[in-house]
Amino acid sequence: MRQKIYQFIFFTLLGWKQEGTFDKNLKKCVFIVVPHTSWFDFFIGVMTRGVLGIDINWVGKKELFIFPLNYYFSWMGGTPLNRQKNENKVDSIAKIFAQKDTFRLAIAPEGTRKKVTEWKTGFYYIAQKANVPIVPVAFDWGNKKIIVADPFQITGNFETDLKFLESKFEGIQGKKKEFSYSPTKILTTK
Repeated sequence: MRQKIYQFIFFTLLGWKQEGTFDKNLKKCVFIVVPHTSWFDFFIGVMTRGVLGIDINWVGKKELFIFPLNYYFSWMGGTPLNRQKNENKVDSIAKIFAQKDTFRLAIAPEGTRKKVTEWKTGFYYIAQKANVPIVPVAFDWGNKKIIVADPFQITGNFETDLKFLESKFEGIQGKKKEFSYSPTKILTTK
């Protein structure tokens, strides 16, 4: 019933469309959501989660998950990131994947709402370490369309995989057109 309400609001009242579907049997993956140009993207993300009828997760530093906000953040799919002193974020998030039966992590590889020409690559190494596919999701504000691509299992050939993933977002317009993603080179640090 809740999914039907989300669909009515999103499709009928707001006039958005959906292209592609998501297999609810895929319990673990990394969603890369592009472009990220406005705080409105969070709202569209929440609506997308409701329309698809699945739990989508995010991580935040454990210090954010204090009473009473911890209840709200957990309800919204948040998971506290408890990093050990000499453990990097990729390893910490890969451990979360290993500990949970279902974990679908949403990441904006641009890392900011400003204009970027290269992605942060942590999402790639998280998917590699956790051995989960990457699902590209485009928020195309120009056509008011959510585009969900097929899951992509990375090959380990970083340059080729990134070019393929970036191709899924060609011509996609963000809420702030001038900040829409258009790659010029790939950032190669973790």
